[in-house]
Amino acid sequence: MRWSGQELGVEQSGTLPGLAKLNNLVRSVQTPEFAGVTFHEVLAKSALNKVPGQSMVPFGWTINPYRGCSHACVYCLAPETEITLADGRSAPLWSVEVGDMVIGTRVDDGMRRYVQSKVVAKWSTRKPAYRVMLADGTSIVASGDHRFLTERGWKHVTGAMSGRGQRPHLTTGNSLKGFGRGLRPAGPPPSVLSREYMRGYLTGMIRGDGMMLRREYPRARGGSYIAHRFRLALADAEALARSRMYLEQFGVRTTEFPFSAATSSRRQMTAIRTSRHSDYDAISAIVAWPHSADSLWRAGFLGGIFDAEGSCSNGVMRISNADETMISASMEALSHFGLDGTIEPPAQNGVRSVRVRGGLAAREAFFNVAQPAITRKLQIAGATVKTHADLQVVAIEDLGEIIDMLDITTTTGDFIANGVVSHNCFARPTHTYLDLDAGDDFDRQIIVKVNVAEVLRTELAKPSWRHDHVALGTNTDPYQRAEGRYSLMPGIIDALTTSGTPFSILTKGTLLRRDLPQLADAATHVPVDLAMSIAVYDHELQQSVEPGTPSTKARLATVTAVRDAGLDCAVFLMPILPYLTDTRAHLDEALRQAKAAGATSVLYTALHLRPGVKPWFMQWLEREHPELVPKYRSMYYGNNAYAPKEYRRWLGQRMRPLIRAHGLEQGREDPVTGGVRSSAPAPSRHVSGSLPDVFGRPPDPSALF
Repeated sequence: MRWSGQELGVEQSGTLPGLAKLNNLVRSVQTPEFAGVTFHEVLAKSALNKVPGQSMVPFGWTINPYRGCSHACVYCLAPETEITLADGRSAPLWSVEVGDMVIGTRVDDGMRRYVQSKVVAKWSTRKPAYRVMLADGTSIVASGDHRFLTERGWKHVTGAMSGRGQRPHLTTGNSLKGFGRGLRPAGPPPSVLSREYMRGYLTGMIRGDGMMLRREYPRARGGSYIAHRFRLALADAEALARSRMYLEQFGVRTTEFPFSAATSSRRQMTAIRTSRHSDYDAISAIVAWPHSADSLWRAGFLGGIFDAEGSCSNGVMRISNADETMISASMEALSHFGLDGTIEPPAQNGVRSVRVRGGLAAREAFFNVAQPAITRKLQIAGATVKTHADLQVVAIEDLGEIIDMLDITTTTGDFIANGVVSHNCFARPTHTYLDLDAGDDFDRQIIVKVNVAEVLRTELAKPSWRHDHVALGTNTDPYQRAEGRYSLMPGIIDALTTSGTPFSILTKGTLLRRDLPQLADAATHVPVDLAMSIAVYDHELQQSVEPGTPSTKARLATVTAVRDAGLDCAVFLMPILPYLTDTRAHLDEALRQAKAAGATSVLYTALHLRPGVKPWFMQWLEREHPELVPKYRSMYYGNNAYAPKEYRRWLGQRMRPLIRAHGLEQGREDPVTGGVRSSAPAPSRHVSGSLPDVFGRPPDPSALF
């Protein structure tokens, strides 16, 4: 969307610089009933926003009367493609969002190096798929248009030597640049929430860096007593939080305390401890060497010993310890996963080191297996792009099908996909040229397209309009508080209805009830789908995380009002907060209330914390529920935005029988969001998590709901 029109003047001073650049600003308004909020009234040139390409979302057009933009680009990687993040970890492409930091490359002084790069845009499409196979075992599914960096420059996956399709393209004589994924063991990464992984991690961590003391002391009045002491002191909060949370899972509760202050040469250290006899015995049993270690235990052990005694600098990864048993166990675990380790000669202090060989490919494979917690040890930014693995193209296979694909645009123009340097497809940045940030401005600087209904009527009257489905609520809530002032929705609903255009609305605003008679009438002419976002069913918690928003009771009453008007209504039970709203009792009560209100289907997903939201949410958690901070840090460590797959699988196992028990529609997992969407025919046009308040950007608690 591009705004244009005649500048009519500004009512308020202090208009945002980015908006002042536009020539369509009517005025900026502040009113007492909306304290702290500024409405920037603009004249929109367009109302309909086209979803790029054939997106995975099941609608082609959106309307955002209060804020929005659109872009059209080509995308061409499979959603499960692993993207290397700025902290050295990797994540599937479907989970990477605008604003995330990833690894790209830059050429300095003739040398290409890995550098941090920001994601500025993301799109989706459906395109014919090709699989590129490399000699080291790496494979990557992409469209024929995608480009990879080879020893001879950038090349498309497919092309021709002459004619219309002539362009540089891959052949079996090319070798790609990067580190590849051929060393990575088959299968998904181990779950850091599995019991054996936790046991292995604690063994590596505590045996590597912990203190366990059992000693007899004399009593002042005669006799003696046996003291039991456990302590783990670390400078890295991520590993300490994970260790503490894991111990809690085994019934061991510890206390945290400052261990040593920072100096000019050492960082501040914090420790956890317990002196209970039962805790000491429990920890001893946890870290006992297993008779037969499985893969999960070995992966956890490598993660724990690396967090405790590992290092990764100048391209060299080492695990150091003075205990020969620890060194032997590290070598055995590396060998189990097909990684090449060598034991270096002992230092003068008797400490020996295991060095992992194989360059960045081996390091990436190690991180994928071990899942260490400490972010600073995983960095690859600054390293030279050197290809140790055999990344020669051995085959390019036409898969013979059209599949959903995604792509991103970064500030460096490239990123690392499945371990190889991948070029951005054509894209353009989002509307940051308006100088609006995704935090406070999202809530307090509201752009209002005051002429949206008039413009929409003109667009819908064009002979080229094909009466495709239009979705409202996919970007911002159409029934947010501003709608009470501007009443744009009645005009939008009328324009859609009279043109014969089907539409859907997703909202958490009870103002929807104002328009129910009009919506009921519209449903007699065109298909209309309605859904309410209701995440929390505990009143005190709802008030804490959603200040200033309609209560759960009010939203449920809106569901009932929708049903009384003769319309179906879905309930979006998202996000579900781990350890807060995921208990069986809370979920059962939530579904009971949704059913009693008349909901025709329920959609759910676990909490998603984008980088821009995570710091704010953790501050809220530390203030309101400090006992949960270690657990959340473990689940959402580093750049992890989604709850671990193990948790989402557990949540599904809990939700499915409850959904059936309450007679609500069963759901299925959404491959993009990790959420679950209804399989019911209505509201089939909604996509799980389409309301950005769920996965989103605003800085107040209601932003997550």
